[in-house]
Amino acid sequence: MPRSERSPLLLAGLLAAAGVAHFAAPRPFDATVPRRLPGSPRAWTYASGAVELALAAGLVAPRTRTAAAKAAAAFFVGVFPANVQMAVDWRDRPAPLRTAALARLPLQVPLVLWARGVARNGERRS
Repeated sequence: MPRSERSPLLLAGLLAAAGVAHFAAPRPFDATVPRRLPGSPRAWTYASGAVELALAAGLVAPRTRTAAAKAAAAFFVGVFPANVQMAVDWRDRPAPLRTAALARLPLQVPLVLWARGVARNGERRS
């Protein structure tokens, strides 16, 4: 299978795993929800997990791949404030945890670029 065909499936797998994790172990995700958002953190955790699962499903299906990839790129940008919240909240934690929280911040960039690349490949095939 060529790389261009594997890439959307790998991105779908990443999003599916993250989505399942939001339901299987929601507590760590609750802690990253910015406090200024209305409602309970658990509702936001479940909602973001459901979105990740829907995006994963959309990436697997060739007909919806381009739209799902564009939506995934927007999603990765949209959840960036949660990563910032985590970095702020974890500034007093032990160094390995603090480092992990800070490392998540620049990780959003390759995720956005990956999703955009999947979208571009999907447009070329249409």
